[in-house]
Amino acid sequence: MSDRLQELTVFARAAESGSFSRAARELGLSQPSVSRIIGELEARLGVKLLLRTTRRVTVTDAGVLFLDRTREILAEIEDAEDAARGVDSLRGTIRLALPLLYGTREIVPLLPPFLALHPLLQVEMAFADERQDLVAEGADVAIRLGTLSDSVFGARKLKILERMLVASPAYLKARGTPKTPADLAAHDCIFGPGNFGRDSWSFARNGTETSVDVPAVFPGGPRPSTNVRAFVDFLAQELK
Repeated sequence: MSDRLQELTVFARAAESGSFSRAARELGLSQPSVSRIIGELEARLGVKLLLRTTRRVTVTDAGVLFLDRTREILAEIEDAEDAARGVDSLRGTIRLALPLLYGTREIVPLLPPFLALHPLLQVEMAFADERQDLVAEGADVAIRLGTLSDSVFGARKLKILERMLVASPAYLKARGTPKTPADLAAHDCIFGPGNFGRDSWSFARNGTETSVDVPAVFPGGPRPSTNVRAFVDFLAQELK
C-alpha cells in the first residue's frame, strides 16, 4: 500500500471509529503506527484533523471535510480495482445504524437477498432509537426517520411513512374523543423516540396544515464506498 493511500485509509478508520486502537486492530497495525501516520498526515497538510483525548478521538471541522473527500477517493479506488478484476460482486464490510423497530421489521428482511448477490460482503448492524454520532460509531449507512438536521453527510429519501393517530377505547371513554387537533393539548400523548418534553404535531386537510403543541406524558427518550452506494440504491428500490 502506498504511503498516501495508507494515510487516507488509516485516517478514515480512526475518524470513523473514534479510536486509534480500534483502527489499529482493524488494519493490522500497532497503535503507535496509527498515531505516527496521522501525525505525519496532519504535519504535511498543516491542519489538525483529529483531536485525541484519553477517552476518544473526535474529528475537527477540517477533518470532517477531509474525511468526506477521503471516503470518495477510497471508494473510487475500490471501484477501479473491481473494474480491473472484472468483479461485479461487492466485498468488505458495511456498518449500519438502524432504529430498532423499523430496522428489524423493514431493513433486516431485505439483507439476505442483497447478501446473496454479494457473498463477499459482510454487514454489521447497530440498533438504537436515538440518533447516534455516526463518526464516533463508525457507521457507513444510517437509516433515519423524520426531519434531519444540517450535516456534512449525504442524505437520500428512501420512503414516505404514513402515520396514524390512535387511542384505546378505554382511554377515549375516560377522557373523551378529541374533535380537532387543538383538543390534543388536553390529552395524554405518547411520543416516539427522539421527542422530549413538548413537541409539535402537524395535520393536513384539504391543503391546509395545522400544527399543535402536544404535551408528552410518555416522552420517547434515548434508548464509504461502493458498498454504501449499492446498498442504499438497493434499499431505495426495495422500499418503493
